[in-house]
Amino acid sequence: VGASALLAVATLVFAYSTTLPWLFAARLFQGAADGVMWVAGFALIADLYGPEDRGRVMGYVMSGTSFGIMLGPSIGGWLYEVGGIRTPFAFVSGLAALSAAGFALMPAPAKTAQGERPSVWSVLGVRDVAICAALVVAGATTIAMFEPVLPLFFATQLGFSPARVGLAFGAAACASTIMPIVYGPLTAKWGARRLTLIGLVLTAAWMPALGFAIGLRSAMMLMAIEWAATALIITPSLAYMAEVTSCAGAQAYGIGYGLYNTAWAVGLLAGPVSGGFLLDRLGFERLMLVWAPCLLAVTLGLAMAGTSNDIRGVRL
Repeated sequence: VGASALLAVATLVFAYSTTLPWLFAARLFQGAADGVMWVAGFALIADLYGPEDRGRVMGYVMSGTSFGIMLGPSIGGWLYEVGGIRTPFAFVSGLAALSAAGFALMPAPAKTAQGERPSVWSVLGVRDVAICAALVVAGATTIAMFEPVLPLFFATQLGFSPARVGLAFGAAACASTIMPIVYGPLTAKWGARRLTLIGLVLTAAWMPALGFAIGLRSAMMLMAIEWAATALIITPSLAYMAEVTSCAGAQAYGIGYGLYNTAWAVGLLAGPVSGGFLLDRLGFERLMLVWAPCLLAVTLGLAMAGTSNDIRGVRL
């Protein structure tokens, strides 16, 4: 409730800010609200659903997130055309306020048995938690690397207009919207850790194929396949974090997803910087050929690290 209310206020401040400090403050509080919502939301899912259902429910969440990301720019652009610059912000602020009201009216879930509250370091000290965080960093760095690199490749080497670049990423967004619904139920059958590793391997294996795009159709097809592979990293890794923190009970889920979001943020920071740096020096095709084996090597190293005996009764 608090995160949704903070998001509503911060977004409204964003709409009426006229100086850089106010814009900075509004964006800061927007980010804080977003962080709280992601951590608390996934911790709640992990607490309410057992291992058989977590992957499926998290698949629904990630599918809805991807759908919103795909739909949001279109709605925002239309609202801007209709009502000006402040209208999209007011619309989002209203949605956040409705979300806060909805959460406030929902009955609180039954509390689970409360044990001793673990520390961040004790949770991170579990080897499987550290491995999961490292896998998330590797996946997020790769996904974030694509963001500045692919538009430049499409524009400079294939001559795509901004609209065509948008269509290529639209195909990717469709794949990332549909596939989590498919992958979610598989985590209970195949294991979240195994699927996360497979997703990293498939992402790395398909990366060099992106350089073979010769037009819009081929680019859309190649992008859809690559983003179907990256979705196999995200959805199972969310369930994986719940599995490796379950030994400490519900008290550790919040810490686990806090670590997950921190690992994801590290990847988002490192990916664009390293990708842009290497693109200038290697070109797109060579960048893909260098990055792919590096990602495979990291994945293999983390896979060989295995699972520790610190987690009991966890299906991996």
